[in-house]
Amino acid sequence: MQAPEVLRQLWFSELEDVRHYMRGLPTNALMGMGAFAAITTYWFATRPKALKPPCDLGQQSVEMPGGERARRSALNDSDEHMTYYYSDARTIYEVFQRGLRVSNDGPCLGSRKPNQPYEWQSYSEVSDRAQHVGSALLHRGHSHTGDKFIGIFSQNRPEWTISELACYTYSLVAVPLYDTLGTEAISYVIHRAAISTVICDVPEKAQMILDCVSENGRTVKTIVLIEPFGSELVALGRECGIDILSLKSFETLPLSALHPVPRVIAQLRYNISRKCLSFFLFSCIIMLTAFLSGNPKGGMLTHGNVIANTAGFIKMTERNVHNTSYLWASCHNDLMKRLSCRQGVVLIHGARIGYFQGDIRLLMDDLKTLQPTVFPVVPRLLNRMFDKANTPLKKWLLDFAFRRKEAELKSGVVRTDSLWDKLIFKKVQASLGGRVRLIITGAAPVSPTILTFLRAALGCQFYEGYGQTECTAGCSMSMPGDWTAGHVGAPLPCNAIKLLDVPEMNYLAANGEGEVCVKGPNVFQGYLKDPEKTAEAIDKDGWLHTGDVGKWLPSGTLKIIDRKKHIFKLAQGEYIAPEKIETAYSLSDPVAQIFVYGESLQACLVGIVVPDPDMLPIWIKKKGIEGSFAELCKNKDVKNAILEDILRLGKVAGLKSFEQVRDIALHPELFSIQNGLLTPTLKAKRTELRNLFRDQIDELYAKIKM
Repeated sequence: MQAPEVLRQLWFSELEDVRHYMRGLPTNALMGMGAFAAITTYWFATRPKALKPPCDLGQQSVEMPGGERARRSALNDSDEHMTYYYSDARTIYEVFQRGLRVSNDGPCLGSRKPNQPYEWQSYSEVSDRAQHVGSALLHRGHSHTGDKFIGIFSQNRPEWTISELACYTYSLVAVPLYDTLGTEAISYVIHRAAISTVICDVPEKAQMILDCVSENGRTVKTIVLIEPFGSELVALGRECGIDILSLKSFETLPLSALHPVPRVIAQLRYNISRKCLSFFLFSCIIMLTAFLSGNPKGGMLTHGNVIANTAGFIKMTERNVHNTSYLWASCHNDLMKRLSCRQGVVLIHGARIGYFQGDIRLLMDDLKTLQPTVFPVVPRLLNRMFDKANTPLKKWLLDFAFRRKEAELKSGVVRTDSLWDKLIFKKVQASLGGRVRLIITGAAPVSPTILTFLRAALGCQFYEGYGQTECTAGCSMSMPGDWTAGHVGAPLPCNAIKLLDVPEMNYLAANGEGEVCVKGPNVFQGYLKDPEKTAEAIDKDGWLHTGDVGKWLPSGTLKIIDRKKHIFKLAQGEYIAPEKIETAYSLSDPVAQIFVYGESLQACLVGIVVPDPDMLPIWIKKKGIEGSFAELCKNKDVKNAILEDILRLGKVAGLKSFEQVRDIALHPELFSIQNGLLTPTLKAKRTELRNLFRDQIDELYAKIKM
């Protein structure tokens, strides 16, 4: 018998033995084996796939030649910075026109009334309205070579974007105003920019402008109102020499009166280098920067600045994000969200923007109705979401589910269809509408613990950005696929970042630490009519000095570790950076906000703590203390317990003994924009905080000396 035949018979013999063995197994065992095989096959077919990162996550930035230790994004093919992404969209006007085309004139801007669905305006409707408003502005004497500054004093709503687009269409300059600035600051801005026309949403804001007339040299000639108004306001305006008109009347120009889009805007497509962009001709916006004391500064941003910043964001996310359909619930005038996300990323892809109703208390209802896929968010809202998700009920199950999702995150997997999503995190995801695919946060630091938890719970791409108005919003952002927390990502492809020595704080660039400096086409042109402040912000080589202190991590990402501008000395000569201390203390569960203060004549620090009204009663109850929130804020034992907790966290964070507060006082009211203790970008107004709490500070120091 030949060898192949022998092997064949042996194989059949073995197969027959297996068949006999299987026939002898109990039915339950056979069913179990079949189920196991089916489950295994299903798992292999449906197992989650990791998001493919656009570069080596171990080397997200590259050091540039020149000896400055500057670093650029690893996504760039050379040391040249990105200035645009799409060749047919090199001005904000062209961004919108591209959106109109690629959306096939789809829905653009949406708003809603209480308990009603969203109503949408198409791209062509928005474009037509912008051309009418812009033409009306030109009819009233505005021009890109003369009276070019247009004030916009409104909450975020479709008419905000339409007014803004009207400015961009005719090379005028939009100047946002905020009621939280107060009449004195608004008056200063109007006078500084010589604003003659202000577009307001409600009569109350028009009244504020009229109140500023005596202060600003009567530069305002026209107020345009979005909402209806009465004859009394018109009469009052007439007394001040100001025309009060409706936006609707601005949009009733006959077709014959419409101005064509200036040829110069169209020509920018072919000649858009940063050098040819002059603020006086092509600047798109004056953005009021955060001010800690004194008057606000007007940062001059050009079309080129915004387009470069937009290009950097799109490049970072091009494999995973920008082909999606964007929806956006907008509730803040924060520049990172309003310019880079809305004007750039959203409209350039023909997506649509949904606005909240104007009442922050109705935001969650707006989210559920809109079901956005893109949601820019500030850290304060993230903290609230984290607190609500982390209830004591079934906390062990929540922790277990989080660990399973966190393990997937570490392997690059982002999803919302796991068992844990369906059992545990579905409610959290539904609170944002259930369709969010991308979240970006910025404007303030976010706790790594909170960021990691929400990345796992929400199951979407969750980016943290860093920047400021002076670099058009962002200069760094976390890379797709890198879901680690505790850093602000790598430089955007539109700019480089270097660290500069801060010797008085012992931060040296040679050690990978120093003041964060930014250079690229997204860096602003300077402050309006303020060459002295401009020279302080941008050095002779074009580097923007942020005042933040950063550290390069081995992966090429940036970690913000300190703040240079708000340092002070204690009596013994030690330098103190209060924001670093506040960041460490803010991780305490019962702490909503904290203000750390010290004086050169004092040898220690004190603090004002605002407890979290939701978390404090739960946290302190474990220590056997109960009462209303107001009662707890007056309880000495509560204060001592919070002091003990923040000192513990300070020790964990590596704070030196002289960096720890000696005593604190509790304050029941949150610091906010409305009460004048936070800037419009949610930064603490340290001078105002010091003045408000002067008595408590003096009392704390007096007790310490006793």
